[in-house]
Amino acid sequence: MSENQKTPEEIAAEAIKKANAQESNADDVATEQDDATESATADNSNDAALQAAQAEVAELKEQMLRVQADMQNVRRRAELDVEKAHKFGLEKFANEMVGVVDNLERGLAAAPEEEATKAIRDGVQMTLDGFIASLKRFNVDIVDPAGETFNPELHQAMSMVENTDVAPNTVIAVMAKGYTLHGRLLRPAMVMVSKGASKIDEQA
Repeated sequence: MSENQKTPEEIAAEAIKKANAQESNADDVATEQDDATESATADNSNDAALQAAQAEVAELKEQMLRVQADMQNVRRRAELDVEKAHKFGLEKFANEMVGVVDNLERGLAAAPEEEATKAIRDGVQMTLDGFIASLKRFNVDIVDPAGETFNPELHQAMSMVENTDVAPNTVIAVMAKGYTLHGRLLRPAMVMVSKGASKIDEQA
């Protein structure tokens, strides 16, 4: 038997060896595929975790912005409340002082203009002027609309009188002055308002 000729046992051994080698290669390929699959799964898991973390961060940021906005609104409301308290804290007191001014004005209107009462009238007038000046310093302004157009936001019509000398809806008499505090109405002016002549008078 020549050297190139192999015995059946040798051929079988080589075949088994090749089969084992192929099987080993197949195992290596399978192992590589498994590793690749595990790596892909791990990458997908990492991507999902990253997206979840980003979503959580976005939600937390939105919550923080909402809290900041709420805090700003609370701060603004508190500032407005403080401002209103400063502006209108004297409202009740001012209303009381307005009543005193009314009484002084009525006293002056009722007092006879005589030499004997001149000193009293002058004293009352000085007191009245002092009251009005004090109210003015605290932003209490007088509403005295004689001759002006009637304004329902500042005036209260006590009666309407036909008067052809002025335009309809004109204040022709002020029975009691009105007052505002920082532009807000304390008391409307009590007024008498003109109206046009009635149809009966026009036909006559």
